[in-house]
Amino acid sequence: MKSTRKPPYLDPFQPREIRRLVGEFGSPLLIVDCERIRGQYRELQRALPGVDLHYALKPLPHPAVVRTVLAEGGFLDLATTGEVELVHRMGVDPKLCIHTHPIKRDVDIRSALERGVCVFVADNPDELRKFVPYADRAELLLRVSFRSPGAVSDLSRKFGCDPEALLALARRARDLGIVVRGLSFHVGSQAPDPGKHVEAIEACTRLLTAARRERLGPCDTLDIGGGFPIDYAARAPQIGYFCKPIRAALAKLPKRIRVIAEPGRYIAGPSAIGVASVMGRARREGRWWYYLDDGLYGSFSGQLFDHARYPLESLKKGRHREPAVLAGPTCDSIDVITENILLPELDEGDLLVGRAMGAYTWASASEFNFFPRATVVSVNLEPGDRGSVLAVTEGFGARNA
Repeated sequence: MKSTRKPPYLDPFQPREIRRLVGEFGSPLLIVDCERIRGQYRELQRALPGVDLHYALKPLPHPAVVRTVLAEGGFLDLATTGEVELVHRMGVDPKLCIHTHPIKRDVDIRSALERGVCVFVADNPDELRKFVPYADRAELLLRVSFRSPGAVSDLSRKFGCDPEALLALARRARDLGIVVRGLSFHVGSQAPDPGKHVEAIEACTRLLTAARRERLGPCDTLDIGGGFPIDYAARAPQIGYFCKPIRAALAKLPKRIRVIAEPGRYIAGPSAIGVASVMGRARREGRWWYYLDDGLYGSFSGQLFDHARYPLESLKKGRHREPAVLAGPTCDSIDVITENILLPELDEGDLLVGRAMGAYTWASASEFNFFPRATVVSVNLEPGDRGSVLAVTEGFGARNA
């Protein structure tokens, strides 16, 4: 009789599996665990019941992540023509997608509409005018700014209209014959607490009511953005606790309002690790310098662009540890990952692992000095066939192995 037991969960973040994957695919690697993608998605779904989660491709635009989110019943948040084309090639239903970049070229609007993506974001009168030729097909979420200096990245500094200017902007859209589907906001990345989310939800609730009273559009959607924090070197609040005030604020919305969110980092960040190997070492000023095959121009680019500090560890264990320097492979002196990490004495070929490296790492990496970006290995693609399916990606083109 054939067994119906599922194979055991393969944890690709364990040292034995890391070494096996490096042995098979080389280094540097970015190992994406789709089972952790599922776990992050489900955890946020439990914390925000009734909210449609649109995974933001920006932090990790990888087909395996997209497929995993869609299989969980999720949606997608696209911001560029490149992202639109990626999901189109994958055969994704465009009705599951929204286009959220507030500033677009005409070609971006046309390309998205041709692929069937019809909901866009705008935040100023000049942007509204771009949609006049497409008013019969496009619908808008008007983005409102709520400054959040405490966030790691205050996205309302760059995008969004003042709350006081929203109704005038909605009236302008109506006069131009453009449908206002609703409102959106983003309080910033790695929000320190839910207070700014709550403030923005309460303000948008009032604005949606006022806009509907003036018949400025259906005004039946509120996009609460992302910003949900994850653990890096410092611990983040547990997501259920973090979202409790947000749930309370959303409960006051009229029942007709559809609420969506744009998690990116929260889904992708904890779901991948970076693996680099020592390619050389030198003793300088009493400390070992270890030169890795990945660095600030590669997967550790998030330290520069995303202000993140990734938990780092050596797979080589030893009782005696001393302060050391980890440097990237390029000839640039700025390419130093950390200057004071306690490590056992390492040799060429020893492996270093960076945790929580799924977001804004491989996506923002370059091939400066012609050092190639990390190879992406996706594990546990199917929940019923865990551990036996891998997808290998170099650049943005995927092939299955």
